[in-house]
Amino acid sequence: MRQVNGGVALTIKLSVVIPVYRSQDTLPELHRRIVAALEPVEPAFEIILVEDCGGDNSWQVIEALARQDVRVRGIQLARNYGQHNALLCGIRSARGDLVVTIDDDLQNPPEEIPKLLRVLDEGADVVYGTPAAETHSFFRNQASRITKLALQSAMGAESASKVSAFRVFRTRLRDAFDAYRSPSVNIDVLLTWGTTRFAAVQVRQDERIVGDSGYSFGKLVNHAINMMTGFSTLPLQVASVLGLLFGSMGLFVLVFVLWNYLKHGSAVPGFAFLASIIAIFSGVQLFTLGIFGEYLARMHFRSMERPPYTPLRHTSSFDARTSSESTSETIKESNG
Repeated sequence: MRQVNGGVALTIKLSVVIPVYRSQDTLPELHRRIVAALEPVEPAFEIILVEDCGGDNSWQVIEALARQDVRVRGIQLARNYGQHNALLCGIRSARGDLVVTIDDDLQNPPEEIPKLLRVLDEGADVVYGTPAAETHSFFRNQASRITKLALQSAMGAESASKVSAFRVFRTRLRDAFDAYRSPSVNIDVLLTWGTTRFAAVQVRQDERIVGDSGYSFGKLVNHAINMMTGFSTLPLQVASVLGLLFGSMGLFVLVFVLWNYLKHGSAVPGFAFLASIIAIFSGVQLFTLGIFGEYLARMHFRSMERPPYTPLRHTSSFDARTSSESTSETIKESNG
């Protein structure tokens, strides 16, 4: 129970979690539009703003919003951990029965949230708001497609092609990844640990009017690689197939060389032939070793038990859900 505007005590039904990164100019308008969209359909909601150490004045804006509206709760992370890590922090602090995640750049219209909630009422556990048309650049769109292909491998679900940062799901799903502590986080993959009932609905996507996206082509490709090596064995399967393929190729070359020697009494001439064969096989071996190295590196980082995020401070009205990442000692230290 908590006090909402108007002095009426209500049980929180809906938590809106927003990762914040260099969004000081969009947060006031985002807050206004979320309140206007949700008050008519679900007045018992909270807004959790997780500031991912972007280096601007976003935290000061969050504090101001929290003073104006007790439904606003803010968390500032100790350093920049990334969008999904910030989302995980907010999701674990949510107190509502449902969680909505939405970006901070106003490209996901808050007015579309009721549409997602209606589809969720039809029996799904997770509903994605899939843009009817992408508004990013050509290279950004291609990188997004690469990421979704990697995500489909990691999730093992057909719904991966419709995944977006605009989603609603039942809060109980977080119990499936409550013990997850790896620094590599992907919310969509973690949600598959708790359910197979996914749905998607087309929503409007607006143009970005302030600032630039934090995701470049290179970052998205790197994110795709991290997903494949962090949540899927597909790269190892690819390495096995390549080993089988080039092993068969090597056997074929050996048979060819022996056949040529027995028939013509001479070896296969040509330095270029030998050099190309050695280069191909050496390249495949190094590629395979690189894949093994990625998995070993992830095992190493997990053995270090690095946290996926570390809260630095929170707004004064914050009443955090108890978790191992957000302890009272950390809170007292940050406030001091």
